[in-house]
Amino acid sequence: MSVYDVAVIGCGSFGSWTAWHLRRAGLRVLLVDAWGPGHSRSSSGGESRIIRMGYGSDVIYTRMAMSSLEQWKDLERRAGERLFHQSGVLWLAREGDSYSAATRASLAGEHVRTEILSAGELAARYPQFRWPEAAVYAIFEPESGVLMARRAVSAVVRDAVSMGAEYAIASVGISTDGAVRSTSGDEIRAGQFVFACGPWLPKLFPELLGRRIYPTRQEVLFFAPSPGDSRFQPAAFPAWIDFTDPRGPYGVPDLESRGVKLAFDLHGPPFDPDEGDRRITPDGVEAARRFLAERLPLLTDAPISETRVCQYENTSNGDFLLDRHPDFPNVWLAGGGSGHGFKHGPAVGEYLCGRIVHGTQEDPRFSLASKLKQQQRTVY
Repeated sequence: MSVYDVAVIGCGSFGSWTAWHLRRAGLRVLLVDAWGPGHSRSSSGGESRIIRMGYGSDVIYTRMAMSSLEQWKDLERRAGERLFHQSGVLWLAREGDSYSAATRASLAGEHVRTEILSAGELAARYPQFRWPEAAVYAIFEPESGVLMARRAVSAVVRDAVSMGAEYAIASVGISTDGAVRSTSGDEIRAGQFVFACGPWLPKLFPELLGRRIYPTRQEVLFFAPSPGDSRFQPAAFPAWIDFTDPRGPYGVPDLESRGVKLAFDLHGPPFDPDEGDRRITPDGVEAARRFLAERLPLLTDAPISETRVCQYENTSNGDFLLDRHPDFPNVWLAGGGSGHGFKHGPAVGEYLCGRIVHGTQEDPRFSLASKLKQQQRTVY
C-alpha cells in the first residue's frame, strides 16, 4: 500500500512547485531533496533569476512566464518576504534582427505591457550603458524583473509544507525494477514519482537521458559599485538581456547590495554537478572585464563581490522535458531547464499536476520523444 500519492524527488523550482500544486489538489505528497532547497550545487540555487515575458516567437513560454509571475507574486504575499524585484527587463534589440522582431510581436500579441525605446531614449534613461551602435533600440518590460532564487524556492517548500506536504532530506535513486530507495536503503512508497533532479537527471537515468540532457558549466560574476553609488540599484538600472550579441550577455541590478550580476548565456563545457570545479576561471574574469570596459565602463575596475559556478541542464533545443518514463508508467521526469527554467516553476508544476491528477493532454514540445541526442538550441 502506498504511503504517499506522489513523491517528488528534487526541490528546485520545478520540483517544489510540482509538489505545491499536487498538495493543493489534495494529494498526499512527499518532497525529498539531497541537500535542501536552493543549495549551492543546484540549478535553482544562487541569489537571482530574471523573469521576463519575451521569448522570440515561442509564445508558449511567454504565456507560462505570465502565469508564473502572478504565482510568484502570490507566494511573496503569503511568505511576507521579498521574493521579486520589479526592476523591469530591458531587451537590447536591433533593426533587422529576426529574434528582436519576433519578441516585440509576441509581447504585443499577448498584451504584455512594453515600451519601445529609441537609441536616444536609451542613452538618456540609462547612461550607465555604452550602446554598441546607432541602430540599437530596446524593448522594455516594466512589469518584469528579478526573482530572489534561493529564498523563493525555500518559500515554495515552506508553503507546501504548511498545506500538509511532507519534506525530507535524503539522497534517492531508482533501481532497474522501478523501486525508489534512499541511499540508506529505505524504500519510498508512493503511487507515482516525479524526478525533478536538474543536472542529476542524466546520472540517475544514464541510458535514457545521458545523451538527451547535457549539464554545462556556467560562470556568474558580481561586481560591486562604488560606495554610495545608487545608479545600479533596481530603481535606476533594470535587468537586461542582449541576445543580438553572440556572447549572449545579460545582467541583473545591484540587489540587496550583493553587486551587479553579469553572465553570458552560452553553453559552457560539460560539467558534473557532484565533482565539477566550482571556482571561477581567469578566462571568465577576463571576458567579464572586457565586456564591462566595452558596455558598462563605470564598472570596469569594480571589485568582484561574489562569484558562482552553476550549471545548465540543456535539452537538445532548450524545450523542457516533462513526461513519463517510457519503462515505468508511474515515474515522471521533469527537467531540462536549459538555463531559462527557474522562472517557469509555477507553470511547470501546474502542467505536471494536470497531467498526473487530471490526465490532461501532453504538449509535444515537452515530450521525451522530442528530445534529440544532439544539441541545436532554438529556445532562449
